[in-house]
Amino acid sequence: MCGIVAYIGPKDAAPILLEGLQRLEYRGYDSAGLVVNNKGLKVRKVKGRVADLAGAVPARFKGGLGIGHTRWATHGVPNDVNAHPHLDTKERIAVVHNGIIENADELRAKLIADGAVFVSETDTEVLAHLIARTVQDTGSLEEAVRKALKSVVGTYGIAVVDAERGSEIVVARNGSPIVIGIGEKEMFCASDVAALVRYTRQVVHLEDGELAVLKADGFHTFTMDARATSKEPLTVDWDAGHYDTGGYEHYLLKEISDQPESVARTLRGRLDDRFHIAHLGGLNLDPRETRAFRRVKIIGCGSAYYAGQIGAQLIEELARIPADAEPASEFRYRSPVVEHDTLYVAVSQSGETYDTLAAVQELKRKGGRVLGVVNAVGSAIAREVDGGVYLHAGPEVSVASTKAFTSTAVAFALIALHFGRVRDLSPSDGRRIADGLRRLPEQIERIVEQGDAIAALARKYAPHPGMMFVGRVRGYPVAREGAQKLKEISYVHAEAYPASELKHGPLALIGPDMPTVAVVPDDELLDKNLTTLGEIRARGGKVLMIGHREPDAKLAEDVIVVPKNEVELDPILLGIPLQLFAYHAAVALERDVDKPRNLAKSVTVE
Repeated sequence: MCGIVAYIGPKDAAPILLEGLQRLEYRGYDSAGLVVNNKGLKVRKVKGRVADLAGAVPARFKGGLGIGHTRWATHGVPNDVNAHPHLDTKERIAVVHNGIIENADELRAKLIADGAVFVSETDTEVLAHLIARTVQDTGSLEEAVRKALKSVVGTYGIAVVDAERGSEIVVARNGSPIVIGIGEKEMFCASDVAALVRYTRQVVHLEDGELAVLKADGFHTFTMDARATSKEPLTVDWDAGHYDTGGYEHYLLKEISDQPESVARTLRGRLDDRFHIAHLGGLNLDPRETRAFRRVKIIGCGSAYYAGQIGAQLIEELARIPADAEPASEFRYRSPVVEHDTLYVAVSQSGETYDTLAAVQELKRKGGRVLGVVNAVGSAIAREVDGGVYLHAGPEVSVASTKAFTSTAVAFALIALHFGRVRDLSPSDGRRIADGLRRLPEQIERIVEQGDAIAALARKYAPHPGMMFVGRVRGYPVAREGAQKLKEISYVHAEAYPASELKHGPLALIGPDMPTVAVVPDDELLDKNLTTLGEIRARGGKVLMIGHREPDAKLAEDVIVVPKNEVELDPILLGIPLQLFAYHAAVALERDVDKPRNLAKSVTVE
């Protein structure tokens, strides 16, 4: 993986490909390349950034058909040779690929025995040689790609061009997203709509096992068994302006600052003043079905999983349904028992996270009822599930999730309110939660306004080699997400534990060089949390407390005070200062904030 762009039409492809690749830089990558077809394939690829690739492309690099790629290494080190596109021995076929070919070694051995000469360490190069061998037999690029892919085991989103067929591009998808953009006498393709919105807002998403042939005047889609399929274009709500920094130094700071509005979008039109319930028609559940569920299981990866933990707590508290969250990557491999009276909820900002998508597909095979909580309209998970909630948080460009995480927690509060009012939550409690949700945007704005003070604290703590994050019950998933943010963008080692577990082992790490960030909501566990702070301070540990009030100075060296909401909703607000803390720590340490090392925005491989 990581990013694919393709173009066919009357314009020169190279500038369009380079601009599209720049739009996909946020996904994380280590090298970039492109190829155009103009009476033969012209290729440029480099280790490094898209700007380096642009510098390597000569002024006269003409051709109205081309494909480009940004690579996040899975097979072979980042270098010019391993960068995409990859070509066959005769340089007739060029391929860009996201995903992993699991049987690449086996296919490579067979191809070498047949005379193919490999130059890279990648699994992708296997595809170029396979297609080249097949196109000689079929004379059709469409047929060659379809037949070659029947030999492949693994995940892929690919775009293929043939030096001898300068009027078409063939694309295919299995587990890795491919989006077709429809223009006027021109066609586009990408792995993410971010690369397309400058040129078109009419898009088509390929399904797994589906292929398409793109020509300047249109496209057609079909399955692996050559059966034609029909696709209806969708209109993308976002435009190119959503992908600009808007005057902020980094996308991440822009997205943190955008949260008052992004949360307002998540809530818009969903709160009922008469019955104090959340309107969530996309769930596709009537009241009888809702009452029949005896358990809720939430699955997601990374920040989506931690947001799911907040969601599980909300559902248990407000709807009184047993609920828990689990990493989707573990769930899909442990042969889970799928119960007819359990509701499963899949969480993914991109809607394309492979582990989560695979878990959804396994649940569907076993007859599970699955809802989705996703940000990207028309994404794979959104199309697979039985119903769900769109976040409407807007595009999130920085690799580290902030506004999508917060909007996911808000979406779960809406789900919990809806389920609670259908079950046993009183109208007065429904009104209390609905009013609390309405207060969130203004309260988030007040937290964001503390940015300078939080930046000073971040600079103070950033030089430490590691930090401990603790929280109890409602605060624990907030602590986990806070540790995640710090480690992924600042590279400071961070661990999160339930505050109640400190004395069962982690307390051994506490000392002057291991500060603790303590999430301390003003709830029924306040006294117990303050006792934990005393235990840390008694052992020489520094404490940065995130809470609703100033504690005794002996208990915390520093405090970030957060506005108080309803106790069930407080975790949503307590996470915002931890986002700012991680951001400013990363800036102080001069990290690449928006594109942290080794990470990608949308993880579409295992």
